[in-house]
Amino acid sequence: MPSHSEIRELPYTAEQMHSLVLDIEKYPEFLPWCTNARILSRDLNKNIILADLVIGFKAFSETFTSSVYFETPELIVVNFEKGPFKYLMNNWRFCSIGSRCNVSFDIDFEFQSRILRAVMAPLFHEAVCRMVGAFESRAAHLYS
Repeated sequence: MPSHSEIRELPYTAEQMHSLVLDIEKYPEFLPWCTNARILSRDLNKNIILADLVIGFKAFSETFTSSVYFETPELIVVNFEKGPFKYLMNNWRFCSIGSRCNVSFDIDFEFQSRILRAVMAPLFHEAVCRMVGAFESRAAHLYS
């Protein structure tokens, strides 16, 4: 799959955006195609959360497990642990600019299944843009 990177300057603090992205259990409320989210474990000494997400679209539904490493308020790193991917890497960086922040988002993944790769390849860019937009809209809902 292709990778995607983008940076957006948003009218929210780095702390607010970090908190929003780390609130994994709320993802089904606003994130497209996320039908369920569950925290499996939290190791606050190591700043690691293990979480399951269920992604569904029409007849397709898959659960995947990720480890989420975080440094408050500037970094969240998501790594695939178990599920339908060959690999998944996703990084969020939050850089304060006064009461605003730059949000940097990078994602790279590949499905194990050739069928899923063929289906998702043409939709990748639109899907990622919708996901990032969903986080921005959620921030507006929570913090404006």
